[in-house]
Amino acid sequence: MKKITLLVFCLFTSLFLIAQKPSSINSITLIGKVIDADTKEPLEYATIVLKETETKKVSGGITNEKGIFSIITPKGNYDISIEYISFKSIKLPKQTLNTNKDFGIIKLSENASSLGEVIIIAEKSTVDIRLDKRIYNVGKDMTLKGGTASDVLDNVPSVSVDVEGNVSLRGNENVRILIDGKPSALVGLSGTDALRQLPADAIERVEVITSPSARYDAEGTAGILNIILRKGKALGFNGSVNTTVGTPDQFQLATNLNQRGKKTNLFSNFGYSYRKGPGNFFTNLKNLTNGAVTSSRIEDRDWSRNRNSFNANVGLEYFLTKKSSLTGNIFYRNTKGGNFSTNDIKEFDQNNALTDNIIRIQDENSDDETIQYSLNYSNNFNKKGHKLTLDFQYSDSKENEEAVNIETGFTNETNITNESSKNTLLQADYVLPIGENTQFEAGYRGDFQDLTSDFLVTPVTDPNFDPSNNLEFGQNIHAFYSQYGNKFNKFSFLLGLRLETTDVKVRLLNTNENNDFSYTELFPTLNIGYEVTEKQSFTLGYSRRLRRPRFWYLNPFESRNSQNIIFKGNPALIPTFANSYDVGYLNKIGKLTVSSSIYYQYSTNNISRVTRQEIREINGNNESVLIREPINLASEDRYGFEFTANYNAAKTVKFDGSFNVFNSKTEGIYTYDFLDPTTNITNTISEDLSNSNTSWRARFNARVTLPYKIEWQTRLSYRGPSESAQSESDGIFSANLAFSKDVLKEKGTLILNVSDLFNSRKRNSTNYTPNRENPTNISDQTFQWRVRQISLNFTYRFNQQKNQKQKDGRQNGGGEEFEG
Repeated sequence: MKKITLLVFCLFTSLFLIAQKPSSINSITLIGKVIDADTKEPLEYATIVLKETETKKVSGGITNEKGIFSIITPKGNYDISIEYISFKSIKLPKQTLNTNKDFGIIKLSENASSLGEVIIIAEKSTVDIRLDKRIYNVGKDMTLKGGTASDVLDNVPSVSVDVEGNVSLRGNENVRILIDGKPSALVGLSGTDALRQLPADAIERVEVITSPSARYDAEGTAGILNIILRKGKALGFNGSVNTTVGTPDQFQLATNLNQRGKKTNLFSNFGYSYRKGPGNFFTNLKNLTNGAVTSSRIEDRDWSRNRNSFNANVGLEYFLTKKSSLTGNIFYRNTKGGNFSTNDIKEFDQNNALTDNIIRIQDENSDDETIQYSLNYSNNFNKKGHKLTLDFQYSDSKENEEAVNIETGFTNETNITNESSKNTLLQADYVLPIGENTQFEAGYRGDFQDLTSDFLVTPVTDPNFDPSNNLEFGQNIHAFYSQYGNKFNKFSFLLGLRLETTDVKVRLLNTNENNDFSYTELFPTLNIGYEVTEKQSFTLGYSRRLRRPRFWYLNPFESRNSQNIIFKGNPALIPTFANSYDVGYLNKIGKLTVSSSIYYQYSTNNISRVTRQEIREINGNNESVLIREPINLASEDRYGFEFTANYNAAKTVKFDGSFNVFNSKTEGIYTYDFLDPTTNITNTISEDLSNSNTSWRARFNARVTLPYKIEWQTRLSYRGPSESAQSESDGIFSANLAFSKDVLKEKGTLILNVSDLFNSRKRNSTNYTPNRENPTNISDQTFQWRVRQISLNFTYRFNQQKNQKQKDGRQNGGGEEFEG
């Protein structure tokens, strides 16, 4: 007999249904059609649950692509429920069914608010807008096939990724990135590089949380980006295989394999990728005295990067009872890469006559390995939301790099970097409903990191300066939180308090410098919601948050790919503290959903990157060297307005877009010592780096179904110009284009993708040292991390629907727990 399999998940309970087709004797047929009450579009994979009132036996079925269901079931008395993710269910209790029945058209309305979070795996649109967050569904975006986690984040509303890979939320780079609701080694030792190694196909969705509750880490003054990895949930054996080829050289092969039974769910993702990408960096540095150019230096650097990466994610979920489960997960990643760069350096005198021409070559090889073990226990005590979750996570990451610097006429220099980080996380979350609309929650999180970074430079040619160093970094965080939520009439609120104790040690072994400090802070949060109607709501959010300096900002090692433009860390950095306020509005008007917010943030000890000048002896000559490093400035005021919209014009035409304009006002004095080698006198210099900057971001995405069922997607984005006390940056425009076509009876999909269609993702900037008003150095820079990419992707699915829709109450990835 043919089996019909159904899997339905929600936040507080999970129900597993398997029904067998009965014999024709004493059986009846139930038919009907389920549609969206607003758009009138059919709802594919809507669930019809049949529960016999006496035996409590459960059966049912799902709708097809036209929203139609046809279920054969024995005659009897049933409680019937029609359900669809993020929609209000329709209940038909005590139905006596003795003959065939046509239920006609059943209209479901979207659920504007609920006490518990519904986790979305796949919905009608790429972007799902909520009052407290935006959920971006990766599987719907064709432009990401063959891409990385950085590409995913750059497509998310409110989020932007610059050409260097730095992630910002609402224009603020201090954003906390979580994996499945927890800090993770998958973000990596090097941050931006690690995100470029995580394949987009391993990601299911991204949650953008701008006003986090007390459950979340207090870190991240801009908010939180929660990356949810794929976990198979469909019954039986199913999965997909996809491969990508492209130019510049790109090859990727990935599999998603899952096997689910009554007591176990085995899920896995495997991937291999090879990339070879060219990039370039151009600098024209002018030295000035009393406003006149005395000399200049041009650096024209081209590089070619290659990277071989393998990743595996394997997990097993064991259902202890109908209400509890135990999940174990192992993630492994190994990346081997190389970067060969050629820096053509030309020096000119005050008359612009060429005085020197040097070729500096850097040949770098790296090996990065990460393994992470995770264990989760989840118990849903009852259907009212009484829940306990326990998490343990341990990771071990190693990164080894060796670079050889070759310069015309001089001794070759070798740089060796060995980094190792061990991270342990312990977490417990307990949710206790009190009555129908009240909820209490408490929890603990312990996050412990031990890291070593050994940087060796040989040979040392300057007896007065040895860039080698050995750093030990340790950070232990203990966090306790509690929060209380209530919903009455049209109002809801969630009040929380989080206490975090942090112990940090920074040891520079070569110089015997210690920078140890500890602090304990309270972080209150408040989220208020007012539901005008089911489709129109307001929210008000407040949270106190912080920014801890990461180890690469504390690491004083100097970059070595240029002798005259250097980045180094600052081991004396202290945390930034911020108070954030957010007022949001959401309205659903037929096929249009709009969301807007006004936000304000005040930060103290703000971490900013600044540039100062040093005079160093290079190749026997005293030359100007620009040192770029992070420091704590006094304060920053940041306020802005954000607007996001989804419009489903028709079943074949869908649009979404976002716009964000903001102003940041920074105040602070930068003080440093400057040694004049001509007089051997050290002067203390103080620069006022106060500045006001207004900028904006915009993104537009269109998805259109063409004849022959060819889907066309276009994404346009613009990052507005910006300025600081020491720099000015031009705006950046980029466009992505993709076409897809289902083949092999919709089991396969072909996607042609063009990333950065106009090859315009370049950062053009002008930097002034020490300031814009009275510079002694002006440098014009153009930076392009990678050039336009063209790729072709093929995905084949077996025992799996193209857009399978499910609910998940077990693996919620730490989603927000109380909505109003």
